[in-house]
Amino acid sequence: MRGDGDGWAVGPDGGRRWGLHGAAGLLLRAPGNDGSPTVLLQLRAAWSHQGGTWALPGGARDSHESPVAAAVREAHEEAGIDSDAVAVRAERITSGTPGSWTYTTVVADAPAPLDTTMNGESTELRWVSEAEVESMPLHAGFADAWSALRTRPVRMLLDTANVLGSSGPTGWWRDRPGATGALLADLAAALPRTIELPDGTFGWVSRVEAVLEGQARTAVVDDTRTHVHTADGSGDDELARLAATVSPAVTTALDPTVTVVVTADRGLRDRLPQDTVAVSPSTVLVWL
Repeated sequence: MRGDGDGWAVGPDGGRRWGLHGAAGLLLRAPGNDGSPTVLLQLRAAWSHQGGTWALPGGARDSHESPVAAAVREAHEEAGIDSDAVAVRAERITSGTPGSWTYTTVVADAPAPLDTTMNGESTELRWVSEAEVESMPLHAGFADAWSALRTRPVRMLLDTANVLGSSGPTGWWRDRPGATGALLADLAAALPRTIELPDGTFGWVSRVEAVLEGQARTAVVDDTRTHVHTADGSGDDELARLAATVSPAVTTALDPTVTVVVTADRGLRDRLPQDTVAVSPSTVLVWL
């Protein structure tokens, strides 16, 4: 069954909303030339509801569709986006009430700004820097949701030995330099990307800073998306020091940057500055 979602439904405020079974849109993010995040926006055709405003490719869900399936389908129909190039990171109800009409924003990444093809529902499709979105004439619903959907730059510090130890019985301890180099290469290959932070907001990770100690300090790491700090003594001491230090890259950021430390070590977590976000190794291991 296809197309049975087209039609008007009554929204939570009693007003009409498009999509008999709700609606969904795709917030597709990709790195720009400088590595900072861009998002794909659609200038809605003049004949459409709130025509002449910028929003996400999206539309009505069919009865058999999940929000993710609907958002990806709509992005393909309205913008020609190749679904195989889309990596979904999260989904968020940004309007409506569960159990009645809802609009779900599906957050996804692409490895680079993808080529687009318009249909009749668009006047223009454009990859826009996140920093420029608020200055554009936005669809009212998207404008209300944008502050909770945009990313903050993330400075990610990696407790590398702890992450390796959480990766399972791979025998990594028999060749610590080799296992460390392989882990960091695999993580770098997954960047840049959107991550969902513990408070429900989103961050943009363009590189990781890995702390290496002991034998792992001789690991071969050759990727600009990975910066290595070698600890002369305790790796925990170095991580705590780095978390309390503002790097030059952070001070030049236009948006406030959040420092994230990847570790399961409770003792280390207790030593981190109060505004540091600690996440478990599974946060990055799922990238592999």
